[in-house]
Amino acid sequence: MAAARRAGETKRATRRLATINANEGSQVLDIALPLSASGADRSAERDRFAAVRQQSETLAGHLSPEDQAIQSMPDVSPTKWHLAHTSWFFETFLLGPLDPAYREFDPAFAYLFNSYYEAVGPRHPRPERGLLSRPTVDAIAAYRDHVTAAMLRFIETAGEAVWQRAAPLIELGTHHEQQHQELILMDIKHVFSVNPLLPAYQAPRPHAVPPEPPAAAWAEFAGGLDEIGHTGPDFAFDNEGPRHKAWLEPFRLATHPVCCGGYLDFIADGGYRRPELWLSEGWAAVQQQAWQAPLYWRCEDGAWLIFTLSGERPVDPAEPVCHISLYEADAFARWAGKRLPTEAEWEIAARDLPVTGNLADSEHLHPCPDAASANDDPALRQMIGDVWEWTASPYVAYPRFRPAAGAVGEYNGKFMSNQMVLRGGAAVTPADHLRITYRNFFPPSARWAFSGLRLAEDL
Repeated sequence: MAAARRAGETKRATRRLATINANEGSQVLDIALPLSASGADRSAERDRFAAVRQQSETLAGHLSPEDQAIQSMPDVSPTKWHLAHTSWFFETFLLGPLDPAYREFDPAFAYLFNSYYEAVGPRHPRPERGLLSRPTVDAIAAYRDHVTAAMLRFIETAGEAVWQRAAPLIELGTHHEQQHQELILMDIKHVFSVNPLLPAYQAPRPHAVPPEPPAAAWAEFAGGLDEIGHTGPDFAFDNEGPRHKAWLEPFRLATHPVCCGGYLDFIADGGYRRPELWLSEGWAAVQQQAWQAPLYWRCEDGAWLIFTLSGERPVDPAEPVCHISLYEADAFARWAGKRLPTEAEWEIAARDLPVTGNLADSEHLHPCPDAASANDDPALRQMIGDVWEWTASPYVAYPRFRPAAGAVGEYNGKFMSNQMVLRGGAAVTPADHLRITYRNFFPPSARWAFSGLRLAEDL
């Protein structure tokens, strides 16, 4: 019965996609919203599209076909699913509706590789993506080649009216694929971590070693009436706007994210055994899931070890702590007598900083110690890259936010419930994907993201 039901869902998804493709005016493609005002330079768009597609395949090139098929928990997706889903996005939202010459690769893929777009049709259950031995990695590679070739041809030959509709979608699609590049690394790290062999994704990369751990220091901000949110012609996701006013009381931020050394002190002081430090749901998670340290940490003969994408090694006290939940970040802040910053505080503090740091392009794929001298002037360090920083802000719509009509409007807006905002990017975030206004979000219990924290306090 289950097989028959899913076969019927596949057929319905295929019919729904055919309907979308036949109706050029379908609201599935109604994204006349401030995603981007660019699009005139086709050559640049073509080059960026090709580079992003190639980067996904480069990331997967470190993995065997067996590696790419595993799903280690419901939140993780197999690598080959990410590779197929990002192709499905271009096929569904661009090639099918806008390119009359395009021929669908496989109608069944509409069901297999839809993620959460209700307007497009039914989909394979997320927790069961690891059960898909077929299509094979080779078949998905052929699918990617088919879609990439069609997209490159479409970018070059689409008429001007069609191009004006397509350009914002292409830009959205490339940024969507970069999000999945980060997910590929997050997910394969979890997959490898549950393998008793503890395989490495890549060899360790050398990094600068600081002369000593960073001293505790703070950067102060006067607060007052200010503005946050994206504005201007460059790309941003819809949840980054509209730009709006925010009132801030005077505050200060720690110049560095919390490092593993400080977090080891929290553990040694009984941080995971003291309910007074924890939010109620956080303490329940500690009890139910037996948390004793960040994800990927373990203690052996009194020494703490950490699993990384370069294998297992001793914890480095000088590097930012990573893979902690919002609950752990909040408990640490309470233990330290501080708090987490709001996202408005974070953005206003960071707005004049360059969007550079230890991001995926550095190829460390792990947080690194700050190599600055302890004698440097106090300033915010490592705001960009290394770890996404939890904030105290729930993920909700900005004032006057309206999601776009149709399926693309499902991209962000429908997740604005029971999640918290993180800022700043991580060591697995593509550098040209990030902005100061970028709002990442996860449930407060999530730990497999490259998430850490920075302390704040009132003045």
